[in-house]
Amino acid sequence: QVQLVESGGGLVQPGGSLRLSCAAPRIIFRIATMAWYRQAPGKQRELVAAITTGGNTNYADSVKGRFTISRDNAKNTVYLQMNSLKPEDTAVYYCNLASGALAWGQGTQVTVSS
Repeated sequence: QVQLVESGGGLVQPGGSLRLSCAAPRIIFRIATMAWYRQAPGKQRELVAAITTGGNTNYADSVKGRFTISRDNAKNTVYLQMNSLKPEDTAVYYCNLASGALAWGQGTQVTVSS
C-alpha cells in the first residue's frame, strides 16, 4: 500500500516560515493532482492546498496569500512553502492525492508558538 512521507515540519515563531516536502512514486506523481492537508488537535483533517499536474493551484481561504504549493516533476516531489505562519496553523500536515485516496502517512508536525 502506497504511503507518502512528509518532512520539513518543526517549531517556528509567529510570522516565521517553513517548507514542507513530500516525495511520491513516479507512477502516481506524474498523473496525480497532489495536495497538502492538515489536522489540528480536536479538529477534522482539512484540505490546505492542491496542485494539478499542469501546475494549477487552489488554496483554503485561511492560507491564501501566505502558503504556496508547488511541484517538481523531475523529483516527483510536492512542496508547501508556508510564510507568515500563525498559531492557528499549528497542526500535523499530510500530503496525499487531492482525493485523499492513498493511505495516510505519519505527517509532519508544524507548531507555531512564541
